[in-house]
Amino acid sequence: MMAKSITGWGLICLIFVAFIFLLLEVTTEVKEVKSLSEVISEQVDLEEINLSKNSMIYDRNGDVISEVFRDENRIYLPYEEIPSVVIDAFISTEDQRFFEHKGYDAIGIARAIMANARHDGIEEGASTMTQQLVRNLFLSHDQTYNRKMSEILYAHELEKNFSKEEIIELYINTIYFSNGIYGIEAASRYYFNKPSERLTIAEAAFLSAVPNNPSHYNPLRNSEQTKLRQNWILQKMLEASYISPEQYEEALEEEVVLNVRRKVDLHPDYVTYIHHEFTELVAKSEGFQDKLSQATNEESRQQIQKSLEERVQQLFKKGIHIETALDPFMQNLAVKTIHRQVPQSDVQASAVILDHHSNEVIALTGGKDYQKFDFHRGYQNPRQPGSAIKPLLVYAPYFEEFDVPIQSTISADNVCFGNYCPKNYGGSQYGMVPLTTALKHSYNTPAVRILDRLGTGTAFSYLEPFSFSHVVEEDLALSSALGGFTYGITPLELTSAYTTFANDGSYQPSYGIRSVKDHEGNILYSWNRKETTVWSKTTNDKMRKLLSDVVASGTARKAQVSAPYTGGKTGTTNDYHDLWFVGLTDQYTTGVWVGKDQRSSLAHLSQNSPHLQIWRELMN
Repeated sequence: MMAKSITGWGLICLIFVAFIFLLLEVTTEVKEVKSLSEVISEQVDLEEINLSKNSMIYDRNGDVISEVFRDENRIYLPYEEIPSVVIDAFISTEDQRFFEHKGYDAIGIARAIMANARHDGIEEGASTMTQQLVRNLFLSHDQTYNRKMSEILYAHELEKNFSKEEIIELYINTIYFSNGIYGIEAASRYYFNKPSERLTIAEAAFLSAVPNNPSHYNPLRNSEQTKLRQNWILQKMLEASYISPEQYEEALEEEVVLNVRRKVDLHPDYVTYIHHEFTELVAKSEGFQDKLSQATNEESRQQIQKSLEERVQQLFKKGIHIETALDPFMQNLAVKTIHRQVPQSDVQASAVILDHHSNEVIALTGGKDYQKFDFHRGYQNPRQPGSAIKPLLVYAPYFEEFDVPIQSTISADNVCFGNYCPKNYGGSQYGMVPLTTALKHSYNTPAVRILDRLGTGTAFSYLEPFSFSHVVEEDLALSSALGGFTYGITPLELTSAYTTFANDGSYQPSYGIRSVKDHEGNILYSWNRKETTVWSKTTNDKMRKLLSDVVASGTARKAQVSAPYTGGKTGTTNDYHDLWFVGLTDQYTTGVWVGKDQRSSLAHLSQNSPHLQIWRELMN
């Protein structure tokens, strides 16, 4: 029976090989019909193959803070960076005649069939590495003659378009290593927590065992089976003279110890914002922003937004590197400080820290116990700013329009404008007071009087450079002098606007992204920074004095720190729904918001001034 079986397998082998040669010969001889290359090229593009790659987000120190991938964890390696021991392991076990054949190996097919017949099982594979690559890229894994024939023909064509080195590069980066891992570099980093260039011979052989049957040789579940195949691979490498007998013995004796490394995903608050900012950067760079602004209806707007999101995902699959300004120490400090100062489970808070010299977002929190891609209170949460808007909407425009000295006085008594009758906190009246006093004690009636004198149209024109996204036409009212906006302003927007006070009256938006590069280091995107003069240096100097007085002897005394300059403004909305402080030192502009998601009073917390305590800890 065994002899008949071997004879049968042999005949099948010979017929199969003969058929291949005959088919290839016919396709080259028949001139009046489409060539094999033309037929295949109509089905797939063999000239340009793009594998999805992991994208990375980095902090200011060049450390990875987030790996971005979905179904395929792949870190692409060019041929010259693939360890030779890995290449040797696969060639010695998968395709010893790789550098000799043209995509398929007739001799190897015959040898495999005979070997399998002798052992009455699958002892050797008949597919070349090129065939396996084709199967992974273009075909299914169905065990049929049609699929096998297509695999051989595709492999033959692939060898015409790519060099052997390019095929090895694609093969090593395409093969599956179980647990969602593709390619040797991702496998090495996942299973051993180190780059593939540092793999020992034993470790390289161990990993090379997995792709043969990723489920059966899964290192996390079937490490003993993986070890058995590793020994077989080492034997094959020895037989092919890729390793010496001494190296073989040493590798057999080496204990392979897994050191599984999970996906890098740090600083969820900041990383979530970077995803948002990257989408904005692509929208601005590739015209999506203009299309959205010109959309005539909601349906077309949604379609443009969908196209933008698809484009962003396409870029992430290409393996981009996003370099950011994140200061991990300040980010961690912000998260911990908020937890310490706001322990109440129903109270939330957000902190924004900007380097106003470089106009960069170095830290940003989205709320306590923040989970990645949750609602982000730092940039998605417009809240009424209370008196924190006064420096931007009232006092700076007043100095700029009327050039009054800071010693000027204004009435802090009650006043009515039609049916609108604002009052100071507690209903007190203070008579004529200097502007410095009016701001540092946050009197309300002087601010409304100034806005009335300015005119709401003039005053709000000073907010235009800040691009507050939730300010609407209805906000052009006297009540806005006290922060009574329809929707409000986000912590990031308000803090970014305050950087104007640190830059002589000029404003640049603050960003977290420094540059976006491809995997070869070429810059794909970066922000085109534009500076806008909002008010004069003279006005700005006056405002810095007023803001300094707020901290020195006004409502923000609890925020005092040891710094060459400290200034800022508090804000409290009606019924203590929101507590704000936005301030600046010589280096940073930092904003803190404290409140509840479901708006309700924080009166019981206001005496402790958690917003000021958080700010002081961060700036100290």
